[in-house]
Amino acid sequence: MRALRDLATRGTTIGTRLQGLEQAVAAGRGVLDDALLDDTVATVDRATARLRLSAHHTVVAIAGATGSGKSSTYNALTGLELSSTGVRRPTTSWATACVWGSEGAEEVLDWLGIPPRHQTMRDSMLDTRQGDEALAGVVLMDLPDHDSTEVSHHLEVNRLVDLADLLVWVVDPQKYADAALHDRYLAPYKTHAGIMLVVLNHIDTIAPEKRQAMVDDVKRLLANDGLGSVKVIPISAREGIGVDELRQEIASRVEQKRSTTLRVEADVAAAAGRLEQAGGIVPASEITPQRTEALVDRVAEAAGVPTVAGAVERSVRSRATRAVAWPPVALLGALGRRDPDELAQFRAGSRPQAVAVQRAAVDNAVRELADETAAPLAGPWASAVHDAATGRLQETDDALDRGLASVDLRADRVPGWVGLVRVLQWLLFLAAIGSGAWWALLAVQGTLDDAPEVSGLAVPMLGLAAGLVLGVLLWLVVRPMAGRSARERGDDADHAMREVVAGVLSHQVVEPTNRVLASYASFRSGIGSALQ
Repeated sequence: MRALRDLATRGTTIGTRLQGLEQAVAAGRGVLDDALLDDTVATVDRATARLRLSAHHTVVAIAGATGSGKSSTYNALTGLELSSTGVRRPTTSWATACVWGSEGAEEVLDWLGIPPRHQTMRDSMLDTRQGDEALAGVVLMDLPDHDSTEVSHHLEVNRLVDLADLLVWVVDPQKYADAALHDRYLAPYKTHAGIMLVVLNHIDTIAPEKRQAMVDDVKRLLANDGLGSVKVIPISAREGIGVDELRQEIASRVEQKRSTTLRVEADVAAAAGRLEQAGGIVPASEITPQRTEALVDRVAEAAGVPTVAGAVERSVRSRATRAVAWPPVALLGALGRRDPDELAQFRAGSRPQAVAVQRAAVDNAVRELADETAAPLAGPWASAVHDAATGRLQETDDALDRGLASVDLRADRVPGWVGLVRVLQWLLFLAAIGSGAWWALLAVQGTLDDAPEVSGLAVPMLGLAAGLVLGVLLWLVVRPMAGRSARERGDDADHAMREVVAGVLSHQVVEPTNRVLASYASFRSGIGSALQ
């Protein structure tokens, strides 16, 4: 069907507009009311079906209430007594159709659902009148009364009003202000002014000096319905007043060959307008990286990420500082105080773990994001955005707990170079002790003068001095490095935990919300195409 539509709409914007409606419907599924979307699909299907039919025929519907003279008008236009007239209408729920130009009309009549027994081919009649050639290509329908007490009549009128290329509403001086007509058929079709005519029948019953005032009043009511541009033609089907003008107006519309296109354009505009009213006109957006980062910061705070990262830094600094300290200082420090383990409350087994997530704070942060994002949107889309963001808060909290618990903070391990420094410190310290013991032994034995020398200095003394001085110097040099390494380890822990937070929020909150916003963007794009 799309291929047929593309062929029928080549060189026009109608195909693009219909595709826009389809796009808007697809994007709105699950968000907007299904009945509204189904009605829009029906509009697309109806328009597509009409466009693939004969472009040489224009479907004109004569519609009106009981007693308005609708059938008399129909008979006057056809020049035949094809429809019964009078206050009481036939009980049939079928419309009748008169066709000027039978070639190619069969498909149109079949699409309209007009049975053969209610069809008249005007060009096959022997009494073809002068002027009928102006109506070539017209399929003129007389619809059942729209105010009939028969439900089937209402259904038939509604069905054919949706299919006609040109609507001619016949009203009479007594009931032209009828609320049923205006509320049910005129006001809802304010987008269809270009394919509509209003005929004020029985004008012969009104005094000539009052006729224009009545026509003006009809126009006023139409303007109130949003149909101020609709032409009003006063006629008397019985007396023949204005019938020629009506026939010429219909012929003019047919000659322009625009009624079918205008009908489809009006249907598309009306359907797009209903979708836009339901879905809103706010431009599409998405959750920006900056807003996502702000959410990650809030949730990370609620998860205690800064607290844990700080504890990791202090723990690593304490361990590394003791490890690189000059051994006598390290031993005295170990004997003098007990270093508390700040991460003990976060441990699970032998691995340091992140704190349990403060769920209320996380939920509040996500809800605030949802409220802020949904606020500008119309009701259905706002609800969809809010549900996408907050619909899985329990899973979000659980995923944060699991993800943060899986992070290896490495708070119980010092950098590799610290171990090398510790070994070197102890080697220097042991060298100093050994050299000192050697020197003491030589002194006790009184053989200091026999000690080996280097540049005039005894080797035991040099060993003792070198071990002590180098150990202290090494301690002073690497102690700041331990602080830097601790800060890096704390930063690594902070980054690792924030990556977990960002991943969970992206999967559980941001991506689902942005998918809804992307659907809304597609919806708005489709509406824009349909209304171009």
